[in-house]
Amino acid sequence: MEVAQQETLTPAAEKQAVEITGSAAVLEALIAEGVKTIFGYPGGAIMPIYDALYDYSDKLEHILVRHEQGGIHAAQGFARTSGKVGVVFATSGPGATNLVTGLADAQIDSTPVVCITGQVFAHLLGTDAFQETDVINITTPITKWNYQVTDATEIPEVLAKAFYIAKSGRPGPVLIDITKNAQVQKFQFKGYTPCNHIRSYRPKPIVRAQFIERAAELINKAERPFILFGQGVILGGAEQEFKAFVEKSGIPAAWTVLGAGAIPTDHPLNVGMLGMHGNYGPNVLTNSCDVLIAIGMRFDDRVTGRLDKYAKQAKVVHLDIDPAEIDKNVKTTVPVWGDCKETLPLLTALVEQKSHPEWLQQFHDHTKEEIEQVIHKELNPTTDEMTMGEVIKQLNEITKGDAVIVTDVGQHQMVGCRYAKFNKTRSNVTSGGLGTMGFALPAAMGAKYGAKDREVVAIIGDGGFQMTLQELGTIMQDNIDIKIIILNNHFLGMVRQWQELFNQRRYSFVDMACPDFVKLASAYGIDGNSVDDRKDLRSALETMMSHKGPYLLEVIVTKENNVFPMVPQGCSVAEIRLK
Repeated sequence: MEVAQQETLTPAAEKQAVEITGSAAVLEALIAEGVKTIFGYPGGAIMPIYDALYDYSDKLEHILVRHEQGGIHAAQGFARTSGKVGVVFATSGPGATNLVTGLADAQIDSTPVVCITGQVFAHLLGTDAFQETDVINITTPITKWNYQVTDATEIPEVLAKAFYIAKSGRPGPVLIDITKNAQVQKFQFKGYTPCNHIRSYRPKPIVRAQFIERAAELINKAERPFILFGQGVILGGAEQEFKAFVEKSGIPAAWTVLGAGAIPTDHPLNVGMLGMHGNYGPNVLTNSCDVLIAIGMRFDDRVTGRLDKYAKQAKVVHLDIDPAEIDKNVKTTVPVWGDCKETLPLLTALVEQKSHPEWLQQFHDHTKEEIEQVIHKELNPTTDEMTMGEVIKQLNEITKGDAVIVTDVGQHQMVGCRYAKFNKTRSNVTSGGLGTMGFALPAAMGAKYGAKDREVVAIIGDGGFQMTLQELGTIMQDNIDIKIIILNNHFLGMVRQWQELFNQRRYSFVDMACPDFVKLASAYGIDGNSVDDRKDLRSALETMMSHKGPYLLEVIVTKENNVFPMVPQGCSVAEIRLK
């Protein structure tokens, strides 16, 4: 491993070398990297680090989660709202393996997280020692990088590399496994030097001017251009650059689930959400545009539907920081490699100031059709039972679209992403690529630590909530001021919807019995309420949002409501159904 170090040393490094343990070196590294919050759960193999942490409690805040999966989801939530690297501690064996789901989630959603796991003594490796697992081989496919430390002298350099890799280029999770002997070993600590270069690792590809010019030429000649934007805009901190490009080019723009918030929901050129449960116009007109401009998105199958019927008429311009995404799913006419914060201004300078009123009107016409057939009924139901959509609508009115919305996975996720208003960037926190049920409650905890000055609302289904509800203990202990809305239909709603539509209503193991969620919250010292009548909904939401401290609100919604529009699996995006 060759790491080029910066010449300027941190204050700790300017002092004469001091003898410290590997555990203390870990904490010195975190402080030097600007880390203030750690999520974790102690155990035997990581106990030396926790013992050292006792003396660093004035500099590092540790949040004791109730399960390691909760720890990494919290670290993800922190990273998503703050734009910084989330940090989680776990012990060896089951502690480390409990991180696996969160690592996979962070990898596919490009979330920067550094996981530090304890490991058995180096001389016991490979002996099936108590709580030993080969966490390096287990996590290799689901991390951006991982490394096992067996000697304390490696710790400063390895952690510098870990943070650099996690946050640079296309972000992702890194796992550092530290054997117990390395944690207790003393060595001469010469200070911590952040990493800014690694041989053979190029986080950002070289921007090629000729491709920018070709892309601009295509865009300027286009009559029906269409922008698809994803989380890459947010990860690159390129929201203003993206807004300038959209407004100068006058091109309609639609977002992936993780791209929500890169420009405000109500921006006149924001035409809605892409994908299986996205808006009608963006899906249908994907197969009508003549130039498709993809920015910081990866053409996921939930966006494209059938690839052999996807935008075959269009010339494709793809801007992405990861060269591996170019041509992976959709053939690109003009590839634009690079960080979109760098490439977008170059492209904007070359595109002509335009508007496309007739083309934009086609999106508006489809929106009108969707409002008449789907949206109005969802947001303004005439039945006695409440819908998920009307809950989101009233929440929007109360929060004015300024809250961070954290959703779990299922019908409520799609309804939340479709109807929630996002006025600010880093406001939509959800599990995109992996679709991890149980994500929202712990992620909301981390999201609050990453954005302490913002309201954080977790919207969760009754199924997903019961997967990680033990984190109510963490919320209780640290008085984490998040608001929890459980949209309870007593079903695994999305699975039930598919069984209704494609399995002749053969509801196989999706009917879910639930505990009394309000009593459960009360047992953890968290105030709450449950509503099943529309006339009580507004006041219940207002009470929740004005409450100081955590609050749980259960809303009983109709059992068999479906999320539409929907692109059935195996169909083209143009075959999207409104009912």
